[in-house]
Amino acid sequence: MNGGAEREGSGAAGSARREPSRWRRRISTTLALIRANPTGRVALKIIFGALGAIVVCVGIVLIPLPGPGWLIVIAGLGIWAVEFHWAKRLLAFTRRHVYGWAAWVKRQSLGVRFVLGSVGIVFVGAVALFSIKHSLGIDVIAGVLHYFATH
Repeated sequence: MNGGAEREGSGAAGSARREPSRWRRRISTTLALIRANPTGRVALKIIFGALGAIVVCVGIVLIPLPGPGWLIVIAGLGIWAVEFHWAKRLLAFTRRHVYGWAAWVKRQSLGVRFVLGSVGIVFVGAVALFSIKHSLGIDVIAGVLHYFATH
């Protein structure tokens, strides 16, 4: 009797439909209780709106710097998605395209993945050097060239 349910629940498709964890159910219940009150509903929208805006703004500031700028922007979008339907749709769109890109890269040959990784590393390095030069005023490339010229 349970064997069929267990077989259906295994694999990639089954993992998406598993029952939410205890803490997730508790949070959902708490949010539903708060939303039941009109004042609570408005307060939640304001709180999640402000918190999401802060996280998104920090992420946007960090995008040109080396680090997880886009990941922080997506986390802020996830915070907004708790209360705003448009953010939930945008987050689903973003996930779909990121997973699609990752699946496409996995299907490519080792040579193509090496080229993509190399381009990514060069891009991150260029952004890092550009950020250091324009935010801290340190020209790393000129310093390295000067070092090789004098030693």
